[in-house]
Amino acid sequence: MKVPNFKDLILFENDDIVVVNKPPFISSLDDRNGETINMLRLAKQEYEDAQICHRLDRETSGALIFAKNPEAYRNVSMQFEHREVKKIYHAIADGQHRFDNMEVDLPIGIGSKGVVRIDKGEGKAADTLFNTIQLFNHYTLIECQPRTGRMHQIRIHLATQRASITGDALYGGKPFYLSKIKRGYKLSKDQEELPILKRFALHAKQVEFKLMNGEAILVDAPYPKDFETGLKMLMKFDR
Repeated sequence: MKVPNFKDLILFENDDIVVVNKPPFISSLDDRNGETINMLRLAKQEYEDAQICHRLDRETSGALIFAKNPEAYRNVSMQFEHREVKKIYHAIADGQHRFDNMEVDLPIGIGSKGVVRIDKGEGKAADTLFNTIQLFNHYTLIECQPRTGRMHQIRIHLATQRASITGDALYGGKPFYLSKIKRGYKLSKDQEELPILKRFALHAKQVEFKLMNGEAILVDAPYPKDFETGLKMLMKFDR
């Protein structure tokens, strides 16, 4: 993929903090894939002392907070630890789901090969609130508010409600094909249909926290092109 210009991703910046709109398909930190580019390395090219305050999955896009100095890092980290940071995600899920402040409070344990599981015996507490934003014929746009920050929390909590995130094969999601929603859509025999989104449909839409001076700030991350295109297709062909 094309390496993004970190400065072009900035949504908010002051002397202590920078919030960016992370593109999909780039890791937050060094991972097992051995990729040489990730969000923290890009941040350190601009700010020598940059530290990442939380992380998003490689395929997840959206608002990501960095601290420019140790004091700011401690400030934001304490807010995360005390569950004072409000995070809102948007997800496209397979099927129709009517969620009205539905709370999923199921503990999560780490399984093998990067897959998590619901573990009521030894899992760590995990709590997510879900609200339906818009129903389509075959899909649902859902607002997700994780109150804890467990690995793959939103993804597995939605899967427990039979609302797997579109494209999330790890937790039961199906690819998003235009042929599923557009009547009369056909390919020639030698063509292979590609999914509209080449990843799972999860975007960190908003993050709200306090700056060093105690001022509360809410940062909104616009949808990336692929997520926006997917929603446009649903609005046009799946209502």
